Amino acid sequence: MSKIIRKRSSKLGMPPGSLIYLGDKKDKAFEITIATYNDREYFETKANFFQECPVLSPEVDTVTWINVNGLQNTKNLEELGKCFHLHPLVLEDILNTDQRPKLEDYGDYLFIVVKMLHLQDNQREIGAEQVSFILGKNYVISLHEQDEDIFQVVRDRLKAGKGRIRRAGADYLAYCLLDLIVDHYFLILERLGEVIEDLETELVSQPTPATLSEIHRLKRDLILLRKSIWPLREVINGLERLESPLVRSATLVYLKDLYDHAIQVMDSLETFRDIVSGMLDIYLSSVSHRLNEIMKVLTIIATIFIPLTFIAGIYGMNFENMPELKWSWGYFMVLSLMALVALLMLVQFWRKGWIGRKRAPGGRLDGSPPRP
Repeated sequence: MSKIIRKRSSKLGMPPGSLIYLGDKKDKAFEITIATYNDREYFETKANFFQECPVLSPEVDTVTWINVNGLQNTKNLEELGKCFHLHPLVLEDILNTDQRPKLEDYGDYLFIVVKMLHLQDNQREIGAEQVSFILGKNYVISLHEQDEDIFQVVRDRLKAGKGRIRRAGADYLAYCLLDLIVDHYFLILERLGEVIEDLETELVSQPTPATLSEIHRLKRDLILLRKSIWPLREVINGLERLESPLVRSATLVYLKDLYDHAIQVMDSLETFRDIVSGMLDIYLSSVSHRLNEIMKVLTIIATIFIPLTFIAGIYGMNFENMPELKWSWGYFMVLSLMALVALLMLVQFWRKGWIGRKRAPGGRLDGSPPRP
């Protein structure tokens, strides 16, 4: 699982705006994809370094999407910032990959930070990475740590030219990218739901110390999810209420739908948190119940042997005037008495439901319905 808090010791004492990458994936490839499109055509180019500032068409119906895979090359990011006149603090926040999801308005552009969640190869561990967006009048810049194209689905839609994505502006493209990230949240929650169901079955049947470890792992995953998803509501709500010409009124309807999806994700997440929190109590109750069952068996055995020990202790005394010591059948009579006492105690325990039978819910010990 990804670190909840990354170390910032390398930035200690540095001035604001210092470009230092704090992520873990420092050996990943760096790739820039520039896509320019409108409702009639689509062009795409790729490069491993930022060569020159792309020419942004003044036409309203032309959108430029710059996608950056990998953040370790600070020189290229610095050139990108000069090209689009980005504030140094924006570039610093892009490289500080433990940022809280947020929305900032810089007038000519909007700066958005969100968390992308995905399942690891084992389908049990959850990975998280920071994705940053810069939304301008007719351009969108997306930057993330992974060296793979996480927005390939949106790119395929652009190439196919279906739907309104090619006819809409840059704000609608930003919405599509945010919507894809939220859709990944649903995939994570679906997988977590399956894990929780299996864990509940294991808790009821036969909990083990490994079950407790799984519960703690789930709680840690839910903390990461909450940290990544909860501020997203503020980001989307801010986009809805933001009085900026960069977000058109036609896109607000889609942002409201995205906000509803974020609320749905949060409701499911809170439900899972309550279930997992209750699982710990169930585990402790189950372990306590098993311990009580063991103690009950030991207590019954000890209770049966107490009178038998008492009888054996009496006849173990070496008094000469004990009449039973001279009986030829005395040994067998004492054994019979001890067996009879043990049998009567077992019958009494059985009648009380301490052994053999269990009380039916709402009924009597024998399972018959309760008397009216």
